[in-house]
Amino acid sequence: MPPMKIALIGASGFVGTRIVEQWNLTGAFEIVPIVRSYSSLAVLARFELPWQVCDLFDVPALARAMEGCDAVVHAAIGDPGQIEQMAQSIYEAAEIAHVRRLVVLSSASVHGQAPEPGTDETSPLHERHSMAYNSAKVRAEKALHRLSASGNVEVVLLRPSVVYGPRSRWIADTARQLLEGSACLIGDGNAICNGIYVDNLIAAIELALQVPQAAGETFLVGDPAPMTWRSFYQQIADALGIDMATVGSIPPPIFPRSFKSKITDFAAQPAIQKLLPFIPGRLKRLTKLVLANWNEPPAENAWQLPAPVRFTTTEELSLLQQCQWQLPQQKAQKILGYIPKISAEEGMQRSLQWLKFAGYPVIKPGGPPAFT
Repeated sequence: MPPMKIALIGASGFVGTRIVEQWNLTGAFEIVPIVRSYSSLAVLARFELPWQVCDLFDVPALARAMEGCDAVVHAAIGDPGQIEQMAQSIYEAAEIAHVRRLVVLSSASVHGQAPEPGTDETSPLHERHSMAYNSAKVRAEKALHRLSASGNVEVVLLRPSVVYGPRSRWIADTARQLLEGSACLIGDGNAICNGIYVDNLIAAIELALQVPQAAGETFLVGDPAPMTWRSFYQQIADALGIDMATVGSIPPPIFPRSFKSKITDFAAQPAIQKLLPFIPGRLKRLTKLVLANWNEPPAENAWQLPAPVRFTTTEELSLLQQCQWQLPQQKAQKILGYIPKISAEEGMQRSLQWLKFAGYPVIKPGGPPAFT
């Protein structure tokens, strides 16, 4: 029996790149990678595959790219204003192409980066998150449920949290911050990191494509056991020969909304997104140019040089480092048969080996893990 033919949207991203490598080398599935531009083929053009390049919001073009495929994996990323629109166009294209199943990489951030204890797949979702990305993911999930309720394409939603591995921003950014001395932890760093090694996520995707009972379901997926954020940083610091005493400990910072972020959040609202097709393209391009060059007003004393900021973090990372709940995986285990084969220890060791390969000053990759 020939392998399933899968259209992979977002094939040039971190997860997509690894999917192409694995499936192409193992022959597990026949792959049709779909990307948005020819420049996106730079890394993966070494594989002889039936590449498709098209606008992910052009439904007819997307449907043509999916022709003959049994299923679609949606691993593309976008800004909050694109996430819901992209989910809808991909579903509509899958309907036209008569695809049987659509597996979507959603995110555990629909519950927030620090979900309440007891959170699972049945927990109600809301759109009042401080981060526009989270609310956009919620709207995308709702749109997919609405479309699939009256459509023929089965939808399976996967909700990973921190996806790490070789080429991951979580590994590279942490290493960079440690090297430049700006790395810090919120509090004692003993909050839970709900990580998932990229190959474990791909294993969950493979099950979501094939298990009949997965149709219409949503699954939280992660590594076999969680780690703390301190242990995550510790292993990278040890590999780089950096003393963890240089990593700062700060209280949760307050992130005021800038004018630019407020405009971005406003534009991501569903009502505004529906009006965008009626706004002249020239006006939209001008607005984007203005926002790209917008500078916040200076401090009260414009003559005083700002003090150097030693420790830096982002709103996303700050919230993640306040998580006190290990997201459950019982549903994925029961329905999908999901049993992650790569331990967090091995996943980190592979990631550290990649850091060395990528040219970071790694002195002992894959050292003893510091897990709690």
